[in-house]
Amino acid sequence: MNETVNIGLIGFGTIGSGVVATLNQNIHLLEGKVKKKVNLKRIVDLDITTDRGVEVDPQILSTNVDDILEDDEIDIVIELVGGYQPALSFILKAMKNGKHVVTANKALLAKHWQEIMDCAHRNGVRICFEASVGGGIPLLEPLNEGLAANNIETVYGIINGTANYILTKMADLGLDFDVVLKEAQLMGYAEQDPTFDVEGHDTAQKLIILSILSFGIYVEEEKFHVEGITRITPDDIKFAREELDSVVKLLAIAQLDDGELEIRVHPTLVPQDHLLASVNDVFNAVYMVGDVVGPVLMYGQGAGMMPTASAVVADCINIIQDMERTVNYGPATSRVKKVKDMSRVECKYYLRITASDEPGVLHSISGILSDLNISIESVSQKKSEDEDAVPIFMVTHHALEKNIQQAMKIINKLDFVKKETVLIRLL
Repeated sequence: MNETVNIGLIGFGTIGSGVVATLNQNIHLLEGKVKKKVNLKRIVDLDITTDRGVEVDPQILSTNVDDILEDDEIDIVIELVGGYQPALSFILKAMKNGKHVVTANKALLAKHWQEIMDCAHRNGVRICFEASVGGGIPLLEPLNEGLAANNIETVYGIINGTANYILTKMADLGLDFDVVLKEAQLMGYAEQDPTFDVEGHDTAQKLIILSILSFGIYVEEEKFHVEGITRITPDDIKFAREELDSVVKLLAIAQLDDGELEIRVHPTLVPQDHLLASVNDVFNAVYMVGDVVGPVLMYGQGAGMMPTASAVVADCINIIQDMERTVNYGPATSRVKKVKDMSRVECKYYLRITASDEPGVLHSISGILSDLNISIESVSQKKSEDEDAVPIFMVTHHALEKNIQQAMKIINKLDFVKKETVLIRLL
């Protein structure tokens, strides 16, 4: 092993520490795979004094990013800064200087995909990002290469551990969203500001990357429906389990039908017999259907220090094994003719309507739905501790999204409706 491959690490936080720990632990295994010496030559971070709990030579620590970006001996740059800037500038400069890049930055890829890929191609370098979706799950490379013989037809993903943990604990313990969220924050499973996770934006960014690799099309988040889990209650989860034999999951959905791509993120009722129904706690999974292979499920830890570091280091090994290789991500030719507007999506719907317990309520609601070509599959009215209002649970047959949204606007304005109606789509 005469040849040495030098790596520069930008960002010595939680994941960066995991990368160093992985290299320390398995360096001989890694070098045996690539038949080269692998050397972590430089680590750059604004804070180089805090003890990260991993063994590192103080001489390789720096606060100057150009100690990596301008070092001609460094072959691979790992970017773990996160966010948009200065991460984008670091990545572009690294590639312009002929360095391969590994990143876990899904937000940056989702927003600046084309600019980053164009820069990589112009400079003859590779960018790998396995850790950006699904953490430690081997997902993106298998999708791009192992399933390359397939036209991907469907992608369903549970790809945010925070939201999945909250929904799991709400189901297991019968607790309200706010209570479980506080517990998740105390355990480190949720940020102090959890908006990005619980409102579906993190899931949406990952779905953008999955859609590029699966269908060859970039769809920015503003162009598709994104909805979070904050309005889900234990009553919704209990009804789904007892009456519909289903569980509530925050699902990323992308599926191609006759050239039209449906792409959306929202809470979804998943049947108990579906493979995704048993994905609980902080675990992630992506279910895909290829026209040749059929259904495939990829499951594992979607975040965390060591699972994510595992994917980052694996990307480095991938690059080292063939540094001359170029990679085209996604199908060579997209089969997508257009992105379907959310208003044209059709599915079944669960509705929880909180209304006064008085004669004529069900008749009025049924009439509104009927006028908009929405037929009711089942209806159930439950007792409530609130003497002024009771929950009415409805499940519709397949209906058009624009019709159900119009119905919700009308129903929510009725005098006897006491709270905004909760709507959950069925898988």
